[in-house]
Amino acid sequence: MTMQQEQYDVVVVGGGVNGTGIAMDAAGRGLKVLLCEMNDLASATSSSSSKLIHGGLRYLEHYEFRLVQKALAERESLLKNSPHIMWPMRFRLPHRPHLRPAWMIRTGLFLYDHLAKREMLPGSKSIRFDESGPLKPDIVKGFEYSDGWVDDARLVVLTARKAQQFGAKILTRTKCVNAERGDKNWKITLRDMVNGVEQTVLGKVIINASGPWVSKLFGETLSMPAPKMIRMVKGSHIVVPRLNREQEAYILQNEDERIVFVIPYEDQFSLVGTTDVEYEGDPRKAKISPEETDYLLDIVNAHFVRQLKPSDIVWSYSGVRPLMDGEEENAQKASRDYSFEVNQEKGKAPLISVFGGKITTYRKLAEAATNKLCHFFPEASGHWTKTAILPGGDFDNQDNLAAALKQDFPWLPEAVLSRYVRTYGTTSRDILHDCTSVTDLGELFAGTLYEKEVQHLVKNEWAMTSEDILWRRTKQGLYASASNVEALNAYLEKDIIEARKSAPEAAESPLPQTRDSGAATDCCAGSGEA
Repeated sequence: MTMQQEQYDVVVVGGGVNGTGIAMDAAGRGLKVLLCEMNDLASATSSSSSKLIHGGLRYLEHYEFRLVQKALAERESLLKNSPHIMWPMRFRLPHRPHLRPAWMIRTGLFLYDHLAKREMLPGSKSIRFDESGPLKPDIVKGFEYSDGWVDDARLVVLTARKAQQFGAKILTRTKCVNAERGDKNWKITLRDMVNGVEQTVLGKVIINASGPWVSKLFGETLSMPAPKMIRMVKGSHIVVPRLNREQEAYILQNEDERIVFVIPYEDQFSLVGTTDVEYEGDPRKAKISPEETDYLLDIVNAHFVRQLKPSDIVWSYSGVRPLMDGEEENAQKASRDYSFEVNQEKGKAPLISVFGGKITTYRKLAEAATNKLCHFFPEASGHWTKTAILPGGDFDNQDNLAAALKQDFPWLPEAVLSRYVRTYGTTSRDILHDCTSVTDLGELFAGTLYEKEVQHLVKNEWAMTSEDILWRRTKQGLYASASNVEALNAYLEKDIIEARKSAPEAAESPLPQTRDSGAATDCCAGSGEA
């Protein structure tokens, strides 16, 4: 079916966590939605986070109680809706007396425990360290509290899949190059970044959810001045061999009042980050600097017995966070809250722009944005996403799902089964349904990445390149050699890229589904975010 001049209620520009969240919410309320992303889903900020579902303990020092309360309240909803890609995690905070005093930390943790209701997550407590642990012997006291882990890039992809299940059209590698404002519609030109083909669609409302490009889009595509500018802050992370045997993460205090997380990562590794550095330039070109590398290594080495060197770094990544510019003197104090700008010239098609935000509050942000959208679509149904299960998340816990899969596929290697559970959940059966042995999984590309999984990712998750698959969909890039990447590239080039060059649409939407959870309420009630 051609999309030439096809009419949409909403065109969302940006395929990060905010854009896909809005697309999912709006499509679930019965609106006809198109989302365009100029690169891959989650190819910028949304795959470069610290991968935490958390209230933000350090934001309490900046008196952002409303933001922390909002994020804390979201933690358990998200953990319930996506148990395959999110799970509770305990954090250990070593106490170093020359930094924050113990009473201040205890006060902060008391607030953290009580600012929002907890059902799944245990509260904080004081702990002691001994020489059997990974920390230096002079660190003997500390604290422990709860937050959550998330596979950020998979959150974005699964949110897009949920939107697609409700009829949304998801176009990756598709750039919004021009938008002309009319009385009832925007006339929007989209360019396929693979084959160069352009098409024009009509949208009653545009949602500008382009993250680090949100202000830039106004001048380049919308032909109007930006109502506000964002502050670009680079955050960098390093991945090193596992620093602690336990499942707990560590939150380290530094002399500059910043904190750095050390988080168990992909079984064999630890994820260390993040930094906060002012950034100017193309967000796609953000890379870790030698100074940031030294900074992260120094903090880890000040706490852990095992001393790290630059040669221990297995991988690093950097992302640019688009924060609201409140003119704070340094990047770490810039707010992680969000706001919207509704541009509604009299008699003209409206535009809603999203500024700021953090991954933990993406669902609340999307709900608030869609509430504003509802003012232009009074026939839309009510908000529904608080209990919306993401694809693959319809199970009670990972252990039970692993046991069920092991019974049905006893030949499946333990490492593959474990990763499938925490990557695909019940969708693992879609990959395995016609397999009776490891041979049926096809070619092994790297780590535990087999051909059958690659085919699933290409068919169902908009994957097109080795980077999409090895880093954003699976993290098997941690185990891939140069020859592994070359073999995967050759496979994809043969079967995928050539097909895209001759067919502009990346994937067809399935038939819309009925919402499976979440009671409808007044569509425009309770936005509370402006």
